[in-house]
Amino acid sequence: MIPSFASIAISLLSGQALASEHHAHKRDAAVDYVTVMQTAYVTGGSNDVQATVAASVEAVTSAKVTSPEAVDATSTTISTAAAAATSAAETSSSSSSSGSSESAGSSGALGITYSPYTAEGGCKSASQVAADFANLGGYSIIRLYGVDCNQVANVYAAKSSGQKLFLGIYDVSNIASGIQEMHSGLNGDWSDVVTVSIGNELVNSGSASVEQIGEYVSTGRSALQSLGYTGSVVSVDTFIAVIENPGLCKYSDYMAVNAHAFFDGNVAAAQAGEWAVQQVQRVWEACSGSKSVTIVESGWPSQGDTYGKAVASQDDQTAAIDSLKSSIGNDVYLFNAYNDLWKAAGYLNCEKYWGIYGSSSS
Repeated sequence: MIPSFASIAISLLSGQALASEHHAHKRDAAVDYVTVMQTAYVTGGSNDVQATVAASVEAVTSAKVTSPEAVDATSTTISTAAAAATSAAETSSSSSSSGSSESAGSSGALGITYSPYTAEGGCKSASQVAADFANLGGYSIIRLYGVDCNQVANVYAAKSSGQKLFLGIYDVSNIASGIQEMHSGLNGDWSDVVTVSIGNELVNSGSASVEQIGEYVSTGRSALQSLGYTGSVVSVDTFIAVIENPGLCKYSDYMAVNAHAFFDGNVAAAQAGEWAVQQVQRVWEACSGSKSVTIVESGWPSQGDTYGKAVASQDDQTAAIDSLKSSIGNDVYLFNAYNDLWKAAGYLNCEKYWGIYGSSSS
């Protein structure tokens, strides 16, 4: 349940620089992943991104932002007036949903993401995956990004009987074969799968157009249905990619977005949850209220460079995760279960260190 917007100060809605950072989720020995930073500057006078949230705020102070350095000088914290807060509260109850009947487990969050790679970039064995899952029993849903490394079968075997899976096709050039691999890993049993994603952050990274996403999702949905899957099918992208490309809204059964307050630069760790709630509302508005919204990746690094108000430290990670759980726990997947030491340092030298449970012992 999203908390009432009456209790949340809507900050940085005008003159805000929004950063959509791309995480590399699939290791490949032949490829060096390069983290790409794409920043969209949202101004109070714009007719696109800003317009999607204006209806939720009674008054917005306009501010023209022409450079990153201008953000701190022009950003204004805007408190919702009574009428605006009431309107937002009315819509918030329908603006977010996990795409399933699941809710946050004892962990305090709906789900968590998991990567099946060793620190050296190899594939973890079934026993190593099982050992990793000793910490993950409190999450209702486990999100995977691909089908390599026999990860579907290994996670399916390692998870508890009550846990569900959010599965993914990372390589959209091999959708049909990937889905067949998924089906085999599950022994043909789709009953524990709540969602299948086709692609991750493809529009944000410039790897696909909106129209191509539609084709990928259609291909994936047909292949899944032919193998007996009848659950939700989505294509995951960043929140800002959806806001700037609302055509994406028509392809997914619900809007599954990645959103990290750390890359905003104007949000301290303790406000990560409130920031996430705001982005859910913005995506819902961008889709004209036609689709529910779930954040399927959100976290905070424990190491890395400081970015404005965002500090990468263990204490700040803890504060951010606590904030996400308290503000939007029923509708957020935390990123990530363990540190991804196989990755390059990446933007702000933080790519390796998003693991909530540190570095895997396996």
